[in-house]
Amino acid sequence: MYHFSRSIYRELAPRVVGGEDDPTGCQNRQAVLDACEAAIQRLTYDGRYFARPARWLFLEIRPYMSMSDQLYAWRVVEMNINLATKFLAKRPAGVDLDGRPRHCQAHTREGTPCQRVPIPGGDFCPSHKDFEEFLAGAELPAAA
Repeated sequence: MYHFSRSIYRELAPRVVGGEDDPTGCQNRQAVLDACEAAIQRLTYDGRYFARPARWLFLEIRPYMSMSDQLYAWRVVEMNINLATKFLAKRPAGVDLDGRPRHCQAHTREGTPCQRVPIPGGDFCPSHKDFEEFLAGAELPAAA
């Protein structure tokens, strides 16, 4: 997934503008890179609850782009996020990106990650399936 975030960054880095404090734009480029990596990481590990990843990433990097480059930035972000989403949809169902079997996303009372296998099609094991139902009920309806 590293390749997707770096692909977005490589296309946008030359168009990042410098600020008053940072005329070279180094800090702004770092902020864009951090936003790209955060978006791809969240899409990878929490994709079911990340409603609009392209929109979120664009809103994060938008302040670092000039007005004339914002349409270009949106297209780059949207194209790469769609490619990452398709890539994630093709991966095997019961395996994480590193090849290890998936585990429940909940934590035990002691604060350690639950090691049980999740219910097929879900993120939580039978002991923590109430979290799945709670999160499904807590999702906001999509804006029209």
